[in-house]
Amino acid sequence: MRTTSTSKWQLKSALFTAFVLLLSLFSVSSFAQNKTAKNIVLVHGAFVDGSGWRKVHDILVKKGYKVTIVQYPLTSLADDVAATKRILDRQDGPTVLVGHSWGGTIITEAGAHPNVASLVYVAAFQPDKGENTLQWATSLPGAPEAGILPPDEKGFLYYDLAKFHAGFAADLSKAESDFMAASQAPIFGASFTTPVADAAWKTKPAYAVVATEDKAIVPDIQRNMYKRGGDKITEVKGSHAVFISQPEAVAKVIIAAAEGK
Repeated sequence: MRTTSTSKWQLKSALFTAFVLLLSLFSVSSFAQNKTAKNIVLVHGAFVDGSGWRKVHDILVKKGYKVTIVQYPLTSLADDVAATKRILDRQDGPTVLVGHSWGGTIITEAGAHPNVASLVYVAAFQPDKGENTLQWATSLPGAPEAGILPPDEKGFLYYDLAKFHAGFAADLSKAESDFMAASQAPIFGASFTTPVADAAWKTKPAYAVVATEDKAIVPDIQRNMYKRGGDKITEVKGSHAVFISQPEAVAKVIIAAAEGK
């Protein structure tokens, strides 16, 4: 009888332990499925600054997200990635890292940061490790409206004022694009030929917005990069400045990334 009682006790103990373990696993699984990123970090592209994200910022903040916008020096890929990582260091949990244009190259490398849960490319470059931005920018014939000028005597690139509206922001008012052109931030040309040291999209979920009317990075280049990366792709009718002209559509993709949809 003593042996039988002991066996019964051991069986009950084992069943209880198994139940607790299953409950724990279920709770962890449920948490993982329901977990969403509440932090969004936005990275602008070359020739512009973070203020272009204002409309997207406002939409996301109203939805309850904590939004931070990176301002980086445009002096080298290493400098720009370092500036982005400093912002990522300050995030208090899972973060969606979003890049426009040259910002896509930055988030590709900076996205290896442990706080980054997913990536969003908005009319952006998405190179692989060892690749550079220029090789993708020239992988297909460019649009005649594009207006990046040759480097100046100090090696910086500017966008042609006369082509800025048609080549960069055709779906914005001329007055708005003229102001953007007048306040443009030049980028050190060698940044475009610097190989990327890491490709975060290989290990983290990636989403992409193709700007179908883009004249700065032609849409087929965007599609080629994003299909190669296995991104979840959304096509939006807009210029290279699609994040300004179509903020609701861009914000919708960012929210999908935050929710893991």
